[in-house]
Amino acid sequence: MMRAFLTSAARNWPVSLGALLLLAVLFMALTAGLFFPEGPYVSVGRPLQWPGDLARAPMGTDALGRNMAAGIFYGARISLLVGFASVAVALVFGILVGAYAGYYGGWVDNLLMRATELFQTIPQFMLAIVVVAIFGPTIKVIVFALAVVSWPAIARLVRGEFLVIRERAYIQGCIVLGMSDSRIIFTQILPNALSGVMVMSTVLVATAILMESALSFLGFGDPNVITWGSMIGSGRNNMRDAWYIITIPGLCLLITALALNLVGNGLTDLMNPRLRKRKVK
Repeated sequence: MMRAFLTSAARNWPVSLGALLLLAVLFMALTAGLFFPEGPYVSVGRPLQWPGDLARAPMGTDALGRNMAAGIFYGARISLLVGFASVAVALVFGILVGAYAGYYGGWVDNLLMRATELFQTIPQFMLAIVVVAIFGPTIKVIVFALAVVSWPAIARLVRGEFLVIRERAYIQGCIVLGMSDSRIIFTQILPNALSGVMVMSTVLVATAILMESALSFLGFGDPNVITWGSMIGSGRNNMRDAWYIITIPGLCLLITALALNLVGNGLTDLMNPRLRKRKVK
């Protein structure tokens, strides 16, 4: 089954292209210390040297003479870390809330969904700023803030899946046999509800990466690490004479978000039996 899925994914060009782009970003994150052992904060030449002018800095230097390529590679680490970690935390909480709301219904559903709607009434980015401003701009706080604004969408999706699946005959049979609620939720219903969650997760990771960059751009990022957003923020004063400083990290953000969306859209097609049948015909 897994082999058939991977074969279908390889034939789906959006998934293949998105996966290749993501692998390229992951390669940068994993090899940052290998290619740039001195780190991203060391000055390697004169400030504002354009890409191609200096062999040590193939992407040029910023206003402080730092290697742009080193910043891009190290920034990939933070983007992937924040994106995937925040969504992982949001998945745990969102799945639990959605699962119990959808399975039990009644007052449990009303209570959990009203709490979910309370979070959704607040603009996501504003809520993230408030959380970071209160607890301080560190990577852990940023991950927590992005998880806080991401879990409601997961909870609503999981709840909808549980409301449909719990009415199926095999679930009613599990109840008649005396299977515990927790076992039914986590072994019978949840595995069948994860396909939509996987697709949504790719979109949420892309959103988290973009949101983290926006926070860093506005000065709410961790000052102890370099990110693509902070690179864009530091280069906005040199837009006229050195526009590459904001263009290069901006393109990295665009490519990463595009890759995640391509994977998400491709997974939607692969996990939808009706779409697969239409393509086969």
